[in-house]
Amino acid sequence: MNETVLKSARSALHPGPARDRLNALIRERSLLAGEFTLASGKASGFFFNMKRTMLDPEGAYLIADGFLDLMVDIDCQYVGGLAMGAIPLVATVAARSFERGRPVSAFFVRKEAKDHGTMDLIEGLLEDKSHVVLLEDVTTTGGSSLKAAAACRARGCIVSHVLTIVDREQGATENFAREGIELRALYRRNDFADAAAVSR
Repeated sequence: MNETVLKSARSALHPGPARDRLNALIRERSLLAGEFTLASGKASGFFFNMKRTMLDPEGAYLIADGFLDLMVDIDCQYVGGLAMGAIPLVATVAARSFERGRPVSAFFVRKEAKDHGTMDLIEGLLEDKSHVVLLEDVTTTGGSSLKAAAACRARGCIVSHVLTIVDREQGATENFAREGIELRALYRRNDFADAAAVSR
């Protein structure tokens, strides 16, 4: 594969109109300033309510394309993530992957197994011992994806990568590396440094 393609795939979403437009949508719809407590328990002066961008038609399309670009050198059959933040991501990526001629199926991991019916922890399409890529909207310490990775690995699956829309750069890369997982991000916190009080 062309080395230039690989380099752009491994880094943040490559510069261009699509990257700029998605950045603008995130700023307009999802980036909030104030006092917030993150899922990790840490306090923050800014917060990404990424569902406002993920569920926007244009935003969903641009995110799916960005993730598929980051996956261009990864041989995987499935994309998944922890409910419920990853559900719209895996659905749109699966749909867009079909359009792009490299279909991947989708699944999600429940926070707890169902207490009725099939009692499943993992829902959707996932075969044991498959190679999967996990998706996240915003990554802080990586705890959510590590839970999803554990559930997948319990079924013999290979989990080597997590893709996120925004990496807040607060420990996830190191936490994933200890588990043999590489984090790839469409954006990093500094991409929004002028619009949020990121030092708070």
